[in-house]
Amino acid sequence: MNAATLTISSRNYSSWSLRGWLVCRMVSLDFATEVLSGEDTTSRAELLHLSPSFLVPRLRHGDIVVWDTLAIAAYLSETFPEARLLPQGRAERAHCLSIAGEMHSGFVNLRSALPMNIKAFHPGFRLFNGAKADIERIVTIFDDCLDRYEGPFLFGAQPCLADAMYAPVCTRFRTYDVTLPPRAAAYRDAILHWPLMIEWAETASQEPEDIEELDMEF
Repeated sequence: MNAATLTISSRNYSSWSLRGWLVCRMVSLDFATEVLSGEDTTSRAELLHLSPSFLVPRLRHGDIVVWDTLAIAAYLSETFPEARLLPQGRAERAHCLSIAGEMHSGFVNLRSALPMNIKAFHPGFRLFNGAKADIERIVTIFDDCLDRYEGPFLFGAQPCLADAMYAPVCTRFRTYDVTLPPRAAAYRDAILHWPLMIEWAETASQEPEDIEELDMEF
């Protein structure tokens, strides 16, 4: 029997569910995955950006219940320090938490203009100026981390919380055919070929239900 349960919404559309699932897998947590129906009001509110307080992903670990991706990551990092979800050095941890927090609270224009949709592909997609500014900032974050820590992941050889937080953006870059500088493109590809991301994408591709509001024609 699994000692933990992670409640998520759509694998295809929910960037927060992906982040929560990644951090659970990265610490080798033994957990079952519970997927809310697309008709569930909490799930739809999260996916359509209508809820100020997302209750998915939600992790139940024994008697402990924690929700919000950063809260789940903090709990897992404390519970499984040997997994190194955060970098070991104090300065590196501070840097990692800063850019994770920036993703958690920012990039509103990108979220609105380029909703996550792993199954879709929109070649030649037209980007609006607000989304362009967000993409430029993300590329700057990628370049800074890859300069400092020499890749292939944001903080070196091993994926950490920062990679989990920016992984959904990498799927957006593929879905909407976003042109990136070579180094950012190489990082995007490294994330998309990460075995955990391949596993998630394969499961998302089999997801039967679509949410019409998010599966629009561009």
